[in-house]
Amino acid sequence: MQLETVNVSLEEGAATIELNRPEALNAWNGQFGEDLLAALRGAAEDDAVRAVRITGAGRAFSSGADLKDISGDDLTPEGRPNVYKVLTERYHPIMHAIREMEKPVVAAVNGPAVGIGCSLALCCDLVVAAESAYFLLAFVNIGLVADGGSSLFVPARIGLTRATEMAMLGERVSAAQALDWGLVNSVHSDESFTEQSAALAARLARGPTRAYAATKRELNNRVYSNMAEQLELEATLQQQMAGTDDFLEGVGAFLQKRPAGFSGR
Repeated sequence: MQLETVNVSLEEGAATIELNRPEALNAWNGQFGEDLLAALRGAAEDDAVRAVRITGAGRAFSSGADLKDISGDDLTPEGRPNVYKVLTERYHPIMHAIREMEKPVVAAVNGPAVGIGCSLALCCDLVVAAESAYFLLAFVNIGLVADGGSSLFVPARIGLTRATEMAMLGERVSAAQALDWGLVNSVHSDESFTEQSAALAARLARGPTRAYAATKRELNNRVYSNMAEQLELEATLQQQMAGTDDFLEGVGAFLQKRPAGFSGR
């Protein structure tokens, strides 16, 4: 599969989907969203694929949304970014594709997983991280709320107390801390990470695919049965946040590399 911002390869039943905008730390723009969804749907439909590994090119897994393309060409009548449309049309289909794929999906977090990049990683079935990786729900730092399913995926993995800490304080969680909290399944040295994550995907590709699919259905039913409702709530609230002065200040401060001065409006 030839895509502009995502590389796809297959080895002995294990497909690797490599996020490939390294110059932007694999930040999401419109093309990236289209390519990733196409890669996931292709893997789901290909009988030769029995497991999927998602990782990042370069030094990041994904730095989150590309703020230069946060709404594409779509604005609300008030002139604010139409983040509701971006979430429901660009991001949510990807999260559904991962959770509904009848094959195990491994997030191989090779570097920073920030914002929607963090959501993407935690949407997967198993999450492994390199020692230098970290996880960050950065939304609050620009006056937004957690989205991409992270308001569901994070508390499902580590509980309300730590999920609230990640969502409200907007601080980095190191790979070691993520392992201690139960946010990830394992951590490997940077030097051995690619080999170790590939070995896990290969192990799953050799396993009982139908049993994995049934297991995933069980867990989805128990833990993520309200996923569609939660994604809709996230998108609705995020659109409200995009209309605030704090959002404008947060994005401006980020782009200008200065501390934000939030007003609460």
